[in-house]
Amino acid sequence: MPATIGRWLFKEEPTHYSFDQLVKDGRTRWEGVHNNAALKNLRSVRKGDEILYYHSGDEKAAVGIMAATSDAYPDPKAGEEKLAVVDVKPVRKLKRPVTLSEMKASPRFVGFDLLRLPRLSVMPVPDRFWTEILKSSEG
Repeated sequence: MPATIGRWLFKEEPTHYSFDQLVKDGRTRWEGVHNNAALKNLRSVRKGDEILYYHSGDEKAAVGIMAATSDAYPDPKAGEEKLAVVDVKPVRKLKRPVTLSEMKASPRFVGFDLLRLPRLSVMPVPDRFWTEILKSSEG
């Protein structure tokens, strides 16, 4: 039986590295995660997992979907074993961004870690929230 595909949300400040830049680059190494809870989540990412790209900062919106092209592995640039990275590629931009304020206003997102733990940069996305974000992006 094949392993279940994981679903995640990764946050990044669009002025630092935007989804459009990822599309232009074609792939990147997701790095720079230092928070222990976020690192624990990042270490659980497996090749083939789906990832919502969330622009933090002023934008605060899910804007695209990426795919993990590797399992998480130790950060080759770090001197510490505890830091991890994962390789990702763009899949597609959402038809329209789904904002944090939209999610907060909807009872369909009650219990979503994004609303409970707003500073966490890497988090799992349960199927029901993944589906709601995709539906919301369709308009």
